[in-house]
Amino acid sequence: MDITLADLIPLLPLLITTGTVVVSMTVIGIKRDYGLTVAITIAGLLLAALSAAYLMPSTNLQVTPLMVVDQYSLFFTVVTCATAMFIAILSYPYLANLDDHKEEYYLLLTIATIGAIVMVSSNHFVSTILGLETLSMSLYGMVAYPVHAEKSARFSLEASVKYLVLSAAASGILLFGIALVYAQTGTLEFTSVVNVPSITEGLGDGFTIAALILVFVGIAFKLSLAPFHMWTPDVYEGSPLPVTTYLATVGKVAMFVVLLRFIEVSEALAFDSFILVISFVAVASILAGNLLALVQSNLKRILAYSSIAHMGYLLIAIVASYFVQGSISVEAVTIYLVAYVIMSAGAFGVASVVSSSEQEFNRIEDYQGLFWRSPWLAAVFTGMLLSLAGIPLTIGFIGKFYIFFAGVEAALWVLLAVLIIGSGIGLYYYLRIVYCMLLAADIEQGFEVSIGRNISSHAVLAFLFVLLGRPWYLSNAIGDDH
Repeated sequence: MDITLADLIPLLPLLITTGTVVVSMTVIGIKRDYGLTVAITIAGLLLAALSAAYLMPSTNLQVTPLMVVDQYSLFFTVVTCATAMFIAILSYPYLANLDDHKEEYYLLLTIATIGAIVMVSSNHFVSTILGLETLSMSLYGMVAYPVHAEKSARFSLEASVKYLVLSAAASGILLFGIALVYAQTGTLEFTSVVNVPSITEGLGDGFTIAALILVFVGIAFKLSLAPFHMWTPDVYEGSPLPVTTYLATVGKVAMFVVLLRFIEVSEALAFDSFILVISFVAVASILAGNLLALVQSNLKRILAYSSIAHMGYLLIAIVASYFVQGSISVEAVTIYLVAYVIMSAGAFGVASVVSSSEQEFNRIEDYQGLFWRSPWLAAVFTGMLLSLAGIPLTIGFIGKFYIFFAGVEAALWVLLAVLIIGSGIGLYYYLRIVYCMLLAADIEQGFEVSIGRNISSHAVLAFLFVLLGRPWYLSNAIGDDH
């Protein structure tokens, strides 16, 4: 069939991001210029985010059988591209002194974002796998990027190999689950698996449940849900800080949007045993994430375990969506995902600002006395940590309130009790970092806190800090997206 310009307009954010990669690659081939490559990447991602925001109010279209471009996918395209742009800005001073070629890092970052855009727009298993592998393959390279530099993170290659091997195993499990879903439904589209006449004799509900659980396990690995979370703290710790930020934000958001869309379309929650599996994983993630974070002294590992708990909180809203028709569960997931991105990007962003590829400051003790040395950075860091803990007047509290309210609507009392216990435990290890910042400054503390050194990164932190306490934009953005 003939493809017209009107058919390509809904794909504008994806086309702009892809064009950014091509332009960056061409420029690098002609002449290496670190600043120019960064500028092209930032401009391309900004343009992609703006185009998605422009299309969002009026676009609802199935583009080929593989992708649906609707308000929900466009909203998360904006979130994805904007977050990737912020990470590119934070990466600029971080990689400035890397004694190796730096430009290809931005190619990998933009290609990973292409995969994330495909994933948030996917309602078909083929596009899901294409987007997921595009994202994952780029992340393998980003995690190990400074491996040839003389001064860099010590464990980047180890982290990349761990992520590669375990991610490949998870993808295999996911593909096996997809194959079983296909055997039951005869299609690779996200479609209802309830009361589907199977194309093979003898396939029943037990077969369908096994298929759904395998798909969920594959996705749970990518989301760092317990008990599939073992890779997370090691990979977070070994990765360069901006890459850790990308893993914790864009990687999680893209995968969770796929999970939400698949569960809603497939009606997987119609099976009690599948609800039981998700509930068990939610409880395990909340408790394991918060309890294991208590004994950590490395900031990256604390935030890694914290992310496991936050993904567990989100599963509560997923379960609640089945029990109350027309509930606020989808809004709860949307608000909490956006809140999580802002909080995680801000927390890791502070660490990125004071660190570099030559030396990272990851221990809690490194931030002792930060309040007295740089009140501005301490204020941003404290705000992000308090929001992660769910303290009132922050976006984290609003996100957690929505999750709690969705659980109350569905009468999920056990899950809500675990949420409250987990939040209480989390308060301790977040406040431990805040307490350390309030102690007397250590005169031997090694990092530079002046704003002039990387003013663009401080501008990103300022923007995230404003979003942290002013969540008015969410009510406008998600009004009818679901």
